Amino acid sequence: MPPSDLSDDARLVMSADKAAVSRALNLVEDRRSDAQARVTGLLAALKDAPKAAAGHRVGLTGPPGVGKSTLTSALARAVRRRDRSVGVVAVDPSSIRSGGSLLGDRARMSFDPSDAGLFVRSLATAGEVGGLAYAANSAVRVLAAAYDIVVIETTGVGQSEIDIVHVADTVVLVIQPGSGDVLQFLKAGIMEIPDILVVNKSDQDELAQRAIADLRGALRTAHAAGAGRGQDADWDTPIIATSATKGTGIDALIDALDAHRQHLNAMLPARRRQGEVQWTLDLFSRKHGEHGLATLGGVARLQARAKRDLAGGDTPLGLCEHLSREYVSALGKTP
Repeated sequence: MPPSDLSDDARLVMSADKAAVSRALNLVEDRRSDAQARVTGLLAALKDAPKAAAGHRVGLTGPPGVGKSTLTSALARAVRRRDRSVGVVAVDPSSIRSGGSLLGDRARMSFDPSDAGLFVRSLATAGEVGGLAYAANSAVRVLAAAYDIVVIETTGVGQSEIDIVHVADTVVLVIQPGSGDVLQFLKAGIMEIPDILVVNKSDQDELAQRAIADLRGALRTAHAAGAGRGQDADWDTPIIATSATKGTGIDALIDALDAHRQHLNAMLPARRRQGEVQWTLDLFSRKHGEHGLATLGGVARLQARAKRDLAGGDTPLGLCEHLSREYVSALGKTP
């Protein structure tokens, strides 16, 4: 897509043209240096899309095997029944040997391919840690310009892979009964980030009730320690029991998501900006490490720079590229 065509393609993305959305996602996954200007231009053109400001970005995370993909599928179908459009980003782990990815999350989802209000895309982590892919933030921006709700399904995560908080408005942590995850989540890390807790596969009644009771206890413990209310001290984290295969509890989950989106309301722009600042610094530090951060003045200075430049219309990926050039220049090399 040449630069002169960016505005036309951006308009097609905002109209939820699937071919245009696919092209845009192909572009933001392109890590070649000659693609970065086009990516930056596209994301800038999509920044003020009407759906982007009014929409909802939902992060679905949890350990492997809890049924995240099946739950994502059930959630998307239920949202469509409420006449809202949905874009899904499913992140799959890449092979540590080949770098390839099976993209199995998408294979486990069942959708109507002819549904114009539903779009599903898989992203490979390509070695990135934190549960998300390099292009996740940019992909969410593309889908948020086209669809009412964007669901980001992370790879299977543990206690420390919490990058989802930087791209999602609402974080849903999914566990399953009898897995032992509740006790693990009592430790510092992932229990500090969910806005909604879901006990999936809750058709296992006795185990499900025990898991819910354990989670309530975990939340009380976390609250006493000053954590466990997601990213908002004024929000009481609900616990929803679901069975994605049977379709139970899905409407209750959507109601909880809507309640949290309404709760965020005026604070949402600041919350998104905070996430973008951290995503920018994470991208830069993964590329250049602690030396890069120190060379450009340290974390606090770069945070202030990111807040200013992002407020001025830059994007996390674009700003990361600017900082990279400044770093290379500071080393006395040609960018």
